[in-house]
Amino acid sequence: MNKLTYVQNPKMILILLFAGNLFSAMDRFVINYGIVHISYDLQLSASSTGMILSVFFLGYAIMQIPGGWMADRFGARIVLIVSVFSFTIFTSLTGVAWSLVSLLIIRFMFGLGEGSFFPAGAKMISVAIPQEKRSQAMSVFLSALTVAGVISPILAATLLVSIGWRMMFGIIGIFGFTIGLLYWFLLKPKVGSQSETSSRAEDSQTEVPPKGSFIKLFKTPLVLSLMVASFAFGFISWGVMSWMPTYLVQERGLNLISMGLLQMIPAMTSVLFYIIAGYVLDKVRKGREKWIGGFSGLGLALFVYLMFNAQTLTGVIIYQSIIPIFSAALSTIIFSLPLKRLPEAIGGSAVGVVNLGMQVAGFIAPLTLGFVIDAFGGSFKGAVWLLVSFGVVCFIAFMTLNSGKENYTTENPPIVPAAK
Repeated sequence: MNKLTYVQNPKMILILLFAGNLFSAMDRFVINYGIVHISYDLQLSASSTGMILSVFFLGYAIMQIPGGWMADRFGARIVLIVSVFSFTIFTSLTGVAWSLVSLLIIRFMFGLGEGSFFPAGAKMISVAIPQEKRSQAMSVFLSALTVAGVISPILAATLLVSIGWRMMFGIIGIFGFTIGLLYWFLLKPKVGSQSETSSRAEDSQTEVPPKGSFIKLFKTPLVLSLMVASFAFGFISWGVMSWMPTYLVQERGLNLISMGLLQMIPAMTSVLFYIIAGYVLDKVRKGREKWIGGFSGLGLALFVYLMFNAQTLTGVIIYQSIIPIFSAALSTIIFSLPLKRLPEAIGGSAVGVVNLGMQVAGFIAPLTLGFVIDAFGGSFKGAVWLLVSFGVVCFIAFMTLNSGKENYTTENPPIVPAAK
């Protein structure tokens, strides 16, 4: 029997997902550097700057659950393609913003366009990669964020100095359009006899989520715990990522080029730690993820505190380079556990629900930190303690994880009715 399937080689799927995630992350990162020039040109306060950095995540968070549901219902391919072309358009439009209001609208629409990409990518992983390798696959998918962290600082600094922030976003948009074309042609379904693995992937891809499964996700302890952990981790990650460039310029006296070069060091360590985290977590005995995740949350909080309180710039970079050890473990666990413990038919929806926590934090963190920094007269001290407190929240969330078998299918009616 002929089977309708996607790219036969799972490695090719990962390469395509990696490329898409890399581009989507670049825009989120470069605006953290471009905001220094944008704030100057548009004469923005720290609070207004926080609004610009946050509003993207509002749109992004709104699309997490619908994006996951659409990937489960209609297939990951079409959702991925629509998402890439949508956020490419609004990436380019960022460069033509003329006021605070216009920039807020464009960044919000950008978030809506990109919001379905991650859960759709997770869905593609769940149907194309064997369960025992999904942590490693997810770590590769997530490592695109760290590679973007390597590229973005120096790219942004170079483009900002040479052509300005408006042209910078236009150039990034060209790359996004190219990625969209690659998805259109290389993820195009093919008809032919395939391997058993490909057949299973196709069957899962076309399986319609069972009725009521979406509501059950919000009653599943694993999903709820991971969503809280995702929020806490996201608050720290996006808070640091959004304000670190401003901190280095204002508090440490760096220029854009020097800042860009120095930020490549912790970004490069991130790439290595993500790959290691995925490999290790696929080997870890089931149930131990909670302990790794919990203590990674505390470790993240500790080194964020040490980084902002380092006496020298060298100390800042050293501590910042160690932080990815904990970030890699946390993100890989948070986003791979739903794919490993829950039915494949709801993989996209599950990751969308979990990722909702992180993206809501992405909206709240930059905005909140902006107000806190203003309240402390421009000092980052209050903001640092707020970031540290969320490391404790992350630890508590992981401690609530059930170490045993996930009870999604046992506490709720089975997907397929039992024969009488």
